[in-house]
Amino acid sequence: MSHAQQEEISDQTAVVLLADIAEGSRLWGWSRIVRGPRALQHVPGLIFSKVLGSGYDGGFDLKPSASRQGVFALFESAQTAQDFITDSTLARDYRQRSDELCWVTLKTFSCRGSWDGMHFQANTEAPSQGPVAALTRASIRFNKAHAFWRHAPPSQASLEGVNGCQLAVGLGEAPFFRQATFSIWDSVADMNAYARTGAHLAAIQAAQQHGYFSESMFARFVPLTVQGQWRGKHYA
Repeated sequence: MSHAQQEEISDQTAVVLLADIAEGSRLWGWSRIVRGPRALQHVPGLIFSKVLGSGYDGGFDLKPSASRQGVFALFESAQTAQDFITDSTLARDYRQRSDELCWVTLKTFSCRGSWDGMHFQANTEAPSQGPVAALTRASIRFNKAHAFWRHAPPSQASLEGVNGCQLAVGLGEAPFFRQATFSIWDSVADMNAYARTGAHLAAIQAAQQHGYFSESMFARFVPLTVQGQWRGKHYA
């Protein structure tokens, strides 16, 4: 890898946007999901993006939310990520059309697997203390969906209100088959304690044993900023 490529990776910054679209703008919100990454065409510095629906009330229900949704975007630099938040037309539209809006900026410290063939390069160290974030996503095999969803609800229910979890949201590109979970934790220890015990551990073991996924990714991040409001909780 050239020095220039190393520098480019070292400053890559991800953005997660979470929005609760106002009632009068829900058709607009659904059109963002239908358009998918095309909704972010021509955004400077953008490397990779997804527009995601959410479960009912922003949680992990199989029933989709009529209003809550998210955007994941990876940028070539912290500056282009910040420019997207402060200056882009899409960010302005979300601010104007949402009852709640939360922004998170992130640097990757580990990543296993891929998302539509995209692997996130680690460009920071795992924190010795302080908050961490996790993104877990999977493409579920059609013939394994029923078995997967037998395990998923107990695992996801155990995440609600778990010790050390600051924020958790169920997201997805498509109902049932392309699912993701984004969460923010007080520490690596809190995140690992959840991941390695109980219903979540059982779900992961079942997925590995029975080959539920055609593609999966487990990415971990250092949150740089968390701002806004989500599910009634304020972040600053």
